[in-house]
Amino acid sequence: MNLYKYPKKEIWTALVKRPVIERKEISELIAGIFKEVETNGDQALLDFNRKFDQAVTDRIAVTEAEMNEVENLISPELKQAIQQAKENISVFHKSQIADVQKIETTSGVICWRENRAVEKVGIYIPGGTAPLFSTVLMLAIPANLAGCKEVILCTPPDKNGNINPAILYAAQLCGVSAIFKTGGAQAVAAMTLGTESVPKVYKIFGPGNQFVVAAKEYAQQYGVAIDMPAGPSEVLVVADEQAVPEFCAADLLSQAEHGGDSQVIFITTDLKVFDETIESVSQQIRELPRNEMAEKALENSCFILVSTLQEAVEFSNLYAPEHLILAVKNFEQYIPMIQNAGSVFLGNYSCESAGDYASGTNHTLPTNAYARNYSGVSLDSFVKKITFQFLSREGLQNLGKTIETMAEAEGLFAHKNAVSIRLK
Repeated sequence: MNLYKYPKKEIWTALVKRPVIERKEISELIAGIFKEVETNGDQALLDFNRKFDQAVTDRIAVTEAEMNEVENLISPELKQAIQQAKENISVFHKSQIADVQKIETTSGVICWRENRAVEKVGIYIPGGTAPLFSTVLMLAIPANLAGCKEVILCTPPDKNGNINPAILYAAQLCGVSAIFKTGGAQAVAAMTLGTESVPKVYKIFGPGNQFVVAAKEYAQQYGVAIDMPAGPSEVLVVADEQAVPEFCAADLLSQAEHGGDSQVIFITTDLKVFDETIESVSQQIRELPRNEMAEKALENSCFILVSTLQEAVEFSNLYAPEHLILAVKNFEQYIPMIQNAGSVFLGNYSCESAGDYASGTNHTLPTNAYARNYSGVSLDSFVKKITFQFLSREGLQNLGKTIETMAEAEGLFAHKNAVSIRLK
């Protein structure tokens, strides 16, 4: 842990830096993987399964027989939990469906905008040390609500060539079109380029390690869109004197356990809460199965004591966290001050895990300071906005002179003529 008491603003820029990942070597590896998938298709994916996941698979696509077995491999308790989460996520994302509003900008000139779904989308689901079946819900639900015609899913198989049954169950529940046994950068390459089994998509969603992130960035060179740039998971907790140190410590560790490259930041105005939270982190981490990952993450993390909550929020805006927790008494007064954050959790009982699983908001969020200019995934992520306009004869007469004047001033006389010939 890195501890700072009342750090001067001059060093804040240094404190908000994330761990740096060497990208040159990764970029060369990604280019090679894309080339291999482009050349050898499914066979390349089977070879990569063996190389990277030690998994022997004879086909890429999950079969109908495998899907039929899923029902018996999931406990009733987990099924119920997934279904409740699905309901909450669906309710929240349905509220984002926009009505069409037709606006008359000038008499006889009507403009409006309509949504059209991205027809083919691919979602990537990590399946290694933490099979993120919750991310299936977060991506497949809004994709289907948006009306995407094809939703495919790629996830790495285990050593026996199987997909985690919870991932398959969630995919089945949420109407995923097809599922493929391929992970890492090669899965992104497959969805970008297409293979004999995996269809090419128009936009790729989902989290992953540094290789998946680099592959998604590389995919854009082929004209495929991605949900957002991403990086390791992170949380920033702001606490005052009424915060519960045990709760704060638990929230910090919930992100630290994602991996050694994760980062957690704790900021408080109270020395007692500062000391007790650090002590609670040390106690709770001993009980975690993934404590080695959490301990490594803490090496890159900061615990900061500041004078005021205004300073704490100012620091948070500079850091632009993926998750922001305001464990403060009068959190409502600080909401307008928040400029940069992926998702915000208010009060002592709004644990970050609620947003990760079942409150209803989406957990696919911008990391690595991209909250400064990106939003988290929403229904809008799966649609395009198309504008329409209708001009009546009267509308063109009312607007024509303006268009002619502007076109002539720009020296675009064909533009002017398109109006003039109609006015005549």
